[in-house]
Amino acid sequence: MTLQPPKFATFGCRLNAYETEAMKDLATQAGLSGAVIVNTCAVTSEAVRKARQEIRRLRRENPDARLIVTGCAAQTEPETFSTMPEVDLVIGNTEKMQPETWMRLSPDFIGQTERVQVDDIMSVTETAGHLIDGFGTRSRAYVQVQNGCDHRCTFCIIPYGRGNSRSVPAGVVVDQIKRLVDSGYNEVVLTGVDLTSWGADLPATPKLGDLVMRILRLVPDLPRLRISSIDSIEVDENLMQAIATETRLMPHLHLSLQHGDDLILKRMKRRHLRDDAIRFTRQALALRPEMTFGADIIAGFPTETEEHFQNSLRLVEDCSLTWLHVFPYSPRPGTPAARMPQVKGAAIKDRAARLRAAGDARVMTHLQQQIGLTHHVLMENPHMGRTEQFTEVAFDTPQAEGRIVTATITGVRGTQLLARV
Repeated sequence: MTLQPPKFATFGCRLNAYETEAMKDLATQAGLSGAVIVNTCAVTSEAVRKARQEIRRLRRENPDARLIVTGCAAQTEPETFSTMPEVDLVIGNTEKMQPETWMRLSPDFIGQTERVQVDDIMSVTETAGHLIDGFGTRSRAYVQVQNGCDHRCTFCIIPYGRGNSRSVPAGVVVDQIKRLVDSGYNEVVLTGVDLTSWGADLPATPKLGDLVMRILRLVPDLPRLRISSIDSIEVDENLMQAIATETRLMPHLHLSLQHGDDLILKRMKRRHLRDDAIRFTRQALALRPEMTFGADIIAGFPTETEEHFQNSLRLVEDCSLTWLHVFPYSPRPGTPAARMPQVKGAAIKDRAARLRAAGDARVMTHLQQQIGLTHHVLMENPHMGRTEQFTEVAFDTPQAEGRIVTATITGVRGTQLLARV
């Protein structure tokens, strides 16, 4: 009998994608065959709806497969999925990273497997030990250094899907990055749910900047280190020093800002104010003039007026933001914000569109400013790579995937730069 490798469907964040790759390894090692695994996201009600829709579609396409649901939505609302006739098994976020979970699903396992395997995520005190040596393209690897979140923003369900903050020890991170560099990766991205909280649960409570400096010192052959989404109010002195002095730390930061109005930020239970965000971006630009910023911004948060929204719109310029991730607010059951007075749907849609337009204008300005400049571009495929600021660059002549090429920017096409080597 031929074993059919499991099929995976992944929703949500980069960390979920990382964990899907880990689950592929675990399922393969367990000899799991003929299964479909859906790794869900819980960040919005729409994300849960899309997961349910995909589950129904996958069942139609795979009528005889064992269909397993896991991820944040499975953790926060297991009954939503366990009551679906299409679903055979629901697995929590902790359980999905444990080898014994997958061994119990192997053909050789003798005994009963519980249909719902979801424990209390808040009781978990360590990150999963299963590490993968990169995923995605052969040019860039992602390394999970942190999981969970200790904060309780009023719009967010994720702490209940991920648990409290847990950090991977620095030595483990450094060893994995050394392996990745030895395997030929030219760029490593540090990822986590609340990345700037890294180290708070470790002995001596190191900071993210300590980890960054340690990686750059102990892995001298790593050409490029990138950090993913951060909370600017938690940035420490060593991280600012790395921004100022370490050219191998990429000049691109994605900021979890969420809004530009102080009253709305307080109602969100964010820990920063508008001026804090502006101060951070101006300081970072003073230290590293080529720095570019992305940001998450929510449009139409409950009680948001047009005046509140205008402060978010102005934040795009005040913080020199380039890459915007705009989220039209939708109430997430179980969160305090869902019980607040809601903004009408038409207003939310309009405000999200205006924010996206402001972001598009900033992208075009950034692209035009690059013409004539020379960039070091990491090739993701033979015809496309990314600058140190994470801008896409297109090449007419093919380049070696994974290689860093020095290129002159000659023009703009859509949201890509054009370049010649």
